[in-house]
Amino acid sequence: QVQLVESGGGLVQAGDSLRLSCAASGPPFSSYAMGWFRQALGKEREFVAAINRSGVNTVYADSVKGRCTISRDNGKNTVTLQMNGLKPEDTAVYYCAATNAYSDYFLRLQSKYSAWGQGTQVTVSS
Repeated sequence: QVQLVESGGGLVQAGDSLRLSCAASGPPFSSYAMGWFRQALGKEREFVAAINRSGVNTVYADSVKGRCTISRDNGKNTVTLQMNGLKPEDTAVYYCAATNAYSDYFLRLQSKYSAWGQGTQVTVSS
């Protein structure tokens, strides 16, 4: 089972940028598609972005499309989420996750992810 550790969260102001990183260890990183999810206080965890094994294909939630970019470095076993133009509604705990799924549809489903990090807090003040 792959192990995941997120970093890069923090307190920022609206309009700022933040770069989240997720370091993986264990089974070959390139054998997993990767995703980012977030959970705001009192709300259900929701999909943010995902990237396929090669890094060629990415999918985004409508709420972050155009503001966030997911990327991966299979040589360094890392996946990152670059977030620009942050809004107070982006405040949440952000989780990195790994999946064996392939299709864009399944990459959006948290039930398809078998490994999760501990999460990193992102707080955006207005």
